[in-house]
Amino acid sequence: MELKSFRPIILASGSPRRRELLSSLGLPFEVMVSDADESTPPDWAPEKIVQELALRKAQAVVPAASGRNAVVVGSDTIVVLDGKVLGKPADEGDSMDMLSMLQGRTHRVFTGVACIGLPDGQTAVDYKSTSVTMRPMSREEIAAYIATGEPADKAGSYAIQGLGATLVEAIEGDYFAVVGLPLALLGRMLSEYGIPVLNGQER
Repeated sequence: MELKSFRPIILASGSPRRRELLSSLGLPFEVMVSDADESTPPDWAPEKIVQELALRKAQAVVPAASGRNAVVVGSDTIVVLDGKVLGKPADEGDSMDMLSMLQGRTHRVFTGVACIGLPDGQTAVDYKSTSVTMRPMSREEIAAYIATGEPADKAGSYAIQGLGATLVEAIEGDYFAVVGLPLALLGRMLSEYGIPVLNGQER
């Protein structure tokens, strides 16, 4: 049976990990890299941070896509330990500090997702939270992981889908949220915009 066409998706992210995850759904999409302000007040809760930043990222590309019958998707991920947000490391020393704090402990990963339907502006925002436990590591192991270059642009200084998987002892929640895009949540949100993931036909 020939699949019907439906609204294309615009991914407001330059992250190759999010591109790969969205590609796995088999839906047509294009990428528009978002240049949004990512600063937030220090007293914001993690779930508020990721939902607000996901929305900002989506909103930032709306002007370039105005008038189109598409859905813009923005996403943001943060790592939280003891109430402290761990973003992307500034340098290798910062990576060492982050991974030393995380080793042998459980932290939470929050990922927000925002969808904006065009041209009507229908907006939906949600998030997922996942607990990740890192195994105990020596400074030598941490240094060897940092030397691979993988932690350089990752929140919390690790990539669970890469070599960082060898640092993770347990996970409770949505694996894909830790990678950067919770697919089950996104699928439910897209269905509200007439983009069903499973049957490839408009509702």
